[in-house]
Amino acid sequence: MEPINIPSEAPAPAPLKNKIAIKEGSRWKYVFILLANQGLATLAFFGVGVNLVLFLTRVLGQDNAEAANNVSKWTGTVYLCSLIGAFLSDSYWGRYLTCAIFQLIFVVGLALLSLTSWLFLIKPEGCGNGKQNCIPTSDIGIALFYFSIYLVAFGYGGHQPTLATFGADQFNDSDPKSQELRAAFFCYFYFALNVGSLFSNTILVYYEDTGKWTLGFIVSLGSAIVALASFLGGSPWYTYVKASGNPLPRVAQVFTAAFRKWHVVPANPEDLYEVEGPNSAIKGSRKILHSNDFEFMDKAATIIEKDQQGKDPWRLCTVTQVEEAKCVLKMIPIWLCTIIYSVVFTQMASLFVEQGDVMDTKIGNFHIPAASMSAFDICSVLICTGIYRQVLVPIAGKISGNPKGLTELQRMGVGLVIGMLAMLAAGFTEIERLKNVIPGEKRSTLSVFWQVPQYVLVGASEVFMYIGQLEFFNSQAPDGIKSFGSSLCMASISLGNYVSSMLVFMVMGITAKGENPGWIPADLNVGHMERFYFLIAALTAVDFVAYVFCAKWYTVINLDDCSVKKEISVGEIV
Repeated sequence: MEPINIPSEAPAPAPLKNKIAIKEGSRWKYVFILLANQGLATLAFFGVGVNLVLFLTRVLGQDNAEAANNVSKWTGTVYLCSLIGAFLSDSYWGRYLTCAIFQLIFVVGLALLSLTSWLFLIKPEGCGNGKQNCIPTSDIGIALFYFSIYLVAFGYGGHQPTLATFGADQFNDSDPKSQELRAAFFCYFYFALNVGSLFSNTILVYYEDTGKWTLGFIVSLGSAIVALASFLGGSPWYTYVKASGNPLPRVAQVFTAAFRKWHVVPANPEDLYEVEGPNSAIKGSRKILHSNDFEFMDKAATIIEKDQQGKDPWRLCTVTQVEEAKCVLKMIPIWLCTIIYSVVFTQMASLFVEQGDVMDTKIGNFHIPAASMSAFDICSVLICTGIYRQVLVPIAGKISGNPKGLTELQRMGVGLVIGMLAMLAAGFTEIERLKNVIPGEKRSTLSVFWQVPQYVLVGASEVFMYIGQLEFFNSQAPDGIKSFGSSLCMASISLGNYVSSMLVFMVMGITAKGENPGWIPADLNVGHMERFYFLIAALTAVDFVAYVFCAKWYTVINLDDCSVKKEISVGEIV
């Protein structure tokens, strides 16, 4: 059946409510509130997460493999919850309300964790310091512990991607200068995240490592309360963007309409259906121009004779609606290629800590908590962020002609390579550690500072990979699913944790047979953890090849600059 043309009906333009012109420079002082919120919330989160693997082994008595798996599952849940927060933000609640509600859940989870630790888990006081064992707790205590940490996971996970998108909303993305400021915002956003985690990875880790777990959780609770209060305090000055409605029916309509017109030849791009006027049919979203990707989906916007009887959204979709679905499909291969990198990243919270815990952690009489070595990762991020913004961007910009220096996709590729090098460094450190094992003991005489290169390399890779991801998915996601775009970065970390847990399970299932203890046994001195690191490095190399192919295939979103900016208001919650 051949397509025919019928006139398009344009909806009435959506009015802009209380739109106030504010200079971008003055808007930074309001953005600073959001950056401070990010730093404080991250401090609270990592006050729980960074030492969780040792809490599970020392307080709850779990073995290394079980604890590493539980941490991977919990961390994976944290970031998987980002998809829930993004969905509610884009569809119904808007960014502001979503941030506020999930931060409140975060505070409740930390309060319950502090009470559970004090009343049930840390018995006798000061136990779990690596020397004194805790009394086995009741089933109620364990149940409350897991409920509280998963409340923390739900609250923090739902809050993070929405806060990043809410911060980006404070800049007018139709202005080239504002686009540069927004790119800088994502760098500062990740910078704030690491400043917050620096305190957790040094001061809080030290107190928790000495058995003062409840104190560490209470400090995290206080930080989360201050973060929530500061966020609410800036309410009169934020820029708010309206939710665009549930995107799931819109995407489903495109595939349904394309399927129902499977035998129809797609019309020429200029003949595809689109509403007239400056606004798209999607509330609060700009129009997206036609692309040649996934041309079979153009059938959904091809007008046929049956469409004259009335526009059924399950038979006829606009070009913008079709392109929104195309954008999701185009981003998925890139996103899948970032999951293996997240396997690299998650080792810092599990195997890196377990590896450092059986090394020489003393300088004189001072004991260095193994988890505090992640401070080198944080410092690496802070330093490399400054070097990238101030040195690499100007140099690469002159060479490539791109004012950003490297494209987001190029930066993500660099991050993959550096992440692979981090795993190689961790493997070689483990080889040296095993050479210096003290006979009859679980510890090695090798200094924990041998771990510095692997932490520094992971930190450098984060600057390229995660900041690049934040910018890429936020810029390539259509207006109606911006939070979903930001959540893809965290969802990558989530699946990376689950893949890491699966790899540990598979490796132990294959290697721990008979009298063979496996690669990651309870006593790491009789295992071969370096082989696990090298396995991840090999998987990262294979993933990099697939990533290069996907990055070359990808085409960027093409927004209609003449269409009206998404509906916003300043100082009014809409």
